[in-house]
Amino acid sequence: MKNLEKYFDHTLLKPDVTIDQIRKICKEAKEYGFYTVCVNSCHVSYACSQLKGTDVKVTSVVGFPLGACNSETKAFEAERAVYNGADEIDMVINIGALKDGNEAFVEKDIRRVVEACRGQAVIKVIIETCLLTREEIIKACVLAEKAGAQFVKTSTGFSGEGALVSNVQLMKETVGDNLKVKASGGIRNLKTAMQMIEAGADRIGASASVFIMEELKKNNK
Repeated sequence: MKNLEKYFDHTLLKPDVTIDQIRKICKEAKEYGFYTVCVNSCHVSYACSQLKGTDVKVTSVVGFPLGACNSETKAFEAERAVYNGADEIDMVINIGALKDGNEAFVEKDIRRVVEACRGQAVIKVIIETCLLTREEIIKACVLAEKAGAQFVKTSTGFSGEGALVSNVQLMKETVGDNLKVKASGGIRNLKTAMQMIEAGADRIGASASVFIMEELKKNNK
């Protein structure tokens, strides 16, 4: 597939990540031409310094991985990440509030992050599909759109099952052309990445991005 590399947010979000590892993923992102690197907010400044002068962007997660912190905390984390150079924000919704049926709270939670970024960053909303019913997935997508986000994203990768083709299809059917869809969690090979794209994913979050690109190279020989 042409320009597959531009689908990837090259991701490293483990709690024990070192600066050397951040340097490595930034180097890989430059080498392969990935769209962004996706890091925890404490690593945004360093990642930006490593990618300065390139077209590789920086994504910061916010409220990660549980989404259960205060909305004010998420907004502040997002604002600081953008101040430190983040181009995109992947925020986790308050999953419990969604399951409680508190739609007003969920929409406001997302909107606080959108407003904190003042149009300076793309906002992706992680809805954690593995914890939701079909109806809740649809509801989360609708609320993300109402709150002004640009993407809905399947998973953190920290709550069990990651992205499923069926959920990506459902999300794309729900948002249509109004929002984009990011598939993330458990995407470890070329076949799975292609299945997600065919299902409607506009972006892929993966720590196995390099492996997938090397698989593509072998297939093209």
